[in-house]
Amino acid sequence: MRRLWVAVTVSTVAALALGGCAAPAGVDRDLTDDWPAFAAPVGFVPSTGACHPTVADVGYLSGYQPVDCAATHRAETLHVGTMSGPEAERSAPPRTGSAGMRAAHGDCARQVTQALGGDWRSGRLRLSVVFPSALAWSGGARWYRCDVAEVTDLDQGDVAERTGSLRGALKPGSKLALGCFNPKMSKDDVQEMRPVACTAKHHAEFVGVYQAPDISYAEFERTPLRTHKACRGLIAKYAKLPDDDNMQYRAGTIIYHPYAEQWRDGDRGVQCFLWVSDRTLTRSVKGAGAKALPIT
Repeated sequence: MRRLWVAVTVSTVAALALGGCAAPAGVDRDLTDDWPAFAAPVGFVPSTGACHPTVADVGYLSGYQPVDCAATHRAETLHVGTMSGPEAERSAPPRTGSAGMRAAHGDCARQVTQALGGDWRSGRLRLSVVFPSALAWSGGARWYRCDVAEVTDLDQGDVAERTGSLRGALKPGSKLALGCFNPKMSKDDVQEMRPVACTAKHHAEFVGVYQAPDISYAEFERTPLRTHKACRGLIAKYAKLPDDDNMQYRAGTIIYHPYAEQWRDGDRGVQCFLWVSDRTLTRSVKGAGAKALPIT
């Protein structure tokens, strides 16, 4: 039966062909040339300016549920970059300490600093680099998110709930910018940095960010005097004083530096604070000169 069916079908087609049936007007007999080509598939890429109810470690598509930045949220994507070069050819997303992670972190630091209006480390902020999941990476995703969150304090770094975008949040006069503090001390260890108005009584003030050299974390920990000396230089610049040997007699230094994992990811920013223990300050020392920080 199958052979008979084929024979009949072929005969019918042959008969039609021999009969010279003409195609209807407007039909060119080619049934394939008028189909439009399918567009190339486009993978998911997160949006710059999106806010998120939680702080993400991995950019799972299932967990991507952005909210309006006017609503309560905990993180905001201020930039989305694309991994390129040899690191983009790897079979999995960059790991902590890898060249890819350092490159992405460096790009994020530059981009969010521009978006914030100041170095992100000069405010109560946390920067996170978020890569796509391993599954999305295997499917071709090469993006990374630069997420920023507000933290409640310098010591615990708990993420705060907030409303409104962080874009421009570190421009002059910002409430998020680091200012004056009263340290809670235990011998030479800082237990807590309590923020206060610079017009209130205080003993410490943020003076800037020292960009430490690209050395190992172990070497950085072995050479704390180099870091404190660099911070004294920032105090001198901040207060408009000569950066000489007398600076060590004008003010002490308190530093907050990256943890080991942050260091491996490329963060070299050290937050520098001046500290006076023998007297009380009631104004900012910015540009105040020797009267504010006399030699003692």
